[in-house]
Amino acid sequence: MKVAIYSTHKFERAYLEEVFSGKHDVKYISSPLTIETASLAEGNEVVSVFVSDNASAPVLQILSKAGVKFLALRSAGYNHVDLAEAKRLNIKVARVPEYSPYAVAEHAVALMLGLNRKLIRAHNRVMEQNFSLDGLVGFDMHGKTVGIIGTGKIGSVVARIMHGFGCRILVHDKIENDELKNKYGAIYTDCETLCRESDIITLHIPLTLETKYLIDKNCISKMKRGVMLINTSRGALVNTKEVIEALKAGQIGYLGIDVYEEESGLFFEDRSEEILQDDMIARLMTFNNVLITSHQAFLTDTALKNIAETTLYNLDCFEKAISNKNEI
Repeated sequence: MKVAIYSTHKFERAYLEEVFSGKHDVKYISSPLTIETASLAEGNEVVSVFVSDNASAPVLQILSKAGVKFLALRSAGYNHVDLAEAKRLNIKVARVPEYSPYAVAEHAVALMLGLNRKLIRAHNRVMEQNFSLDGLVGFDMHGKTVGIIGTGKIGSVVARIMHGFGCRILVHDKIENDELKNKYGAIYTDCETLCRESDIITLHIPLTLETKYLIDKNCISKMKRGVMLINTSRGALVNTKEVIEALKAGQIGYLGIDVYEEESGLFFEDRSEEILQDDMIARLMTFNNVLITSHQAFLTDTALKNIAETTLYNLDCFEKAISNKNEI
């Protein structure tokens, strides 16, 4: 099959080439999928897209006219895809439902520890030969209450890690995980109670119409003053403008984000020679109690290999279904 892989980054290409070697006719495209670049898929039956690509209705319409029949996502999330339009155009869609929950969970904990122990500030001081400890006081994680919103695969791993730290664990999800309750002492509760009692709150839910801006000024007002908020899921779970106001007021004491609601067109690229046009992230970057990474929580060798292998598996299944003339 002919496959066009958009947003092929240097960090993943070797994994893709190793897995796809000789399997399909692959065209690697470094550019993201947009209205302007969709025509590059001409002549390919399959398009593979990254989490930052644009698979909105207008883009899917161009792909359909170019002969694309299958969209292979290299991500678990699919909020960047207009699924209704894909169905109307008879473009089949597959994702990578699980690549490494440990990668994302461990990064979330790394953000917690980096913020708590002020590791970035400490490192910068040492590099300037400033060995003072003033202003670097953290807190023991042991005994703190951690609120985990979403106990799917990633959230469940976070719960197990925080149990190892000796934390009290509050969780919120529509579906309860008996193992977390019985083995790790997790307490399922409503979102308001979780916000009110947690010292640290970490988000591990998908972005949907119901969860967009889950963290807004109303939700923040219910949190402990000085709370630590961590988001490694999707940027738009958080109303960034209202979080900034809470940071300025001291209601949020620490913020760690690996995702940002306006990250499209910003993350995954070197912008060091440009003037930063995004005023919200520019403001976030001025806080010394904010730690930002650019959507790298998934970025481990295990995850990249699993993403490539699952993407190939999805393509093979699609090709087999076509050859057998079966429904997918």
